[in-house]
Amino acid sequence: MSITTYGSINLDITTYVQEFPDPGETVHASNCSFELGGKGANQAVAVQKLSTDGGRFVAAVGNDAFGDKVCEELKSFNISLDYVITVPSATGLALIHVNESAQNTISIVGGANMSWADSGPSPEVFRGTQVLLVQLETPLQSVRSAMSEARDNGAYVILDPAPASDINEIKHLVELADAITPNETECEAIIGWRPETREEAEKAAKELLTYGLQLAIVKLGSQGLSYACSDGTSGSLPGFIVEACNTVAAGDAFCGALAVALYEKMPVIDALRFASATGALTATKPGAATSIPTRSEVDAFLLRN
Repeated sequence: MSITTYGSINLDITTYVQEFPDPGETVHASNCSFELGGKGANQAVAVQKLSTDGGRFVAAVGNDAFGDKVCEELKSFNISLDYVITVPSATGLALIHVNESAQNTISIVGGANMSWADSGPSPEVFRGTQVLLVQLETPLQSVRSAMSEARDNGAYVILDPAPASDINEIKHLVELADAITPNETECEAIIGWRPETREEAEKAAKELLTYGLQLAIVKLGSQGLSYACSDGTSGSLPGFIVEACNTVAAGDAFCGALAVALYEKMPVIDALRFASATGALTATKPGAATSIPTRSEVDAFLLRN
């Protein structure tokens, strides 16, 4: 397989509210959904929907009804379960509130996602991998092992440093990556200051290159992104203007699309436009994995924009 995603699977329990509740407050939700999520699963779905070659997904679920449900949903996206292991633990959960402005708050119960040993998945998983995509909803030492193994096998490694928790360990992970895709909060965790504008984000991306990266991308949500490359090029892209209803999986869709674009050897600026368009379209639909567009939808959107 050309692209391997190692990461989390959650059952997303999403409620749609007018405003987020304050401490001690109860609010009515207009709707509730139960569906496949988790940063790893979302990114794997993006790879599967956007790439003609598909990809490999390495993850863990619990031996429970939620695990059965998310596995069925993975199969509905034609994602193989060959590298999805079942462990004697509860399947990961994400409890999500989405407000009328399409903003969200998320609480995660790691469950089976945290069952990986420090050594991570079996090394054989990464044989033949040309691009590895990882995030931080599994044990960080297992992520480090996966990145090291993939690099030893000649793979290009993309790190989505989210959620940013153990800052010292994350900095070690950055040193093992070829590309990194933090938002402004995650960027601040790594370099110590928060970019607020595309100009500041470009400066931050250049600073991230000092970790030995080939490509640093700093995402600013609807503002767009800035980037810097090891060849000395850098710049910014404005965000696509869309009517967002749920941004939960937009960043994950961006990362999956970036992996596909870089695997296909797109020029960096084209890869970033492709990834940005995928993220923007994802934000226009409810849900997480189900909101990610197809390749034809992204291509058509780019032709119009």
